[in-house]
Amino acid sequence: MKKLLILVTVVVAVTCLATGCTTEVKAYSDPEETIGISPDKEFIILIALESNPTTGYSWEANYDETMLELVEETYELGEYAKLGVVGAGGTELFHFKALESGESEITMVYKRSWEELALEQKVFTIEVK
Repeated sequence: MKKLLILVTVVVAVTCLATGCTTEVKAYSDPEETIGISPDKEFIILIALESNPTTGYSWEANYDETMLELVEETYELGEYAKLGVVGAGGTELFHFKALESGESEITMVYKRSWEELALEQKVFTIEVK
């Protein structure tokens, strides 16, 4: 998992450099870690658990839209999926931008869109100063 986090951080940094991005981008995967950010700074929350859209499961982000903006949601194939293994999962990335100062939460829910029950939930605390 640490290897995946490092790889995703490197990919994000290279992409940021290639596109002329000047803001620092950091990947987060631990909901126990409070994310401290300045307004108008962008950050990434990396969902470290594999997501497997072929089974219908994916992560949904619930957050206060007055404080945070979801800039982009992407999916990275896992190692086995890249090798062509049918049904292998990957990782979902959620790229947020802080809009105003204050404290907020992002609740990530892993579920099928047509079901009410979630398999897992992670709550990230955001402090915008």
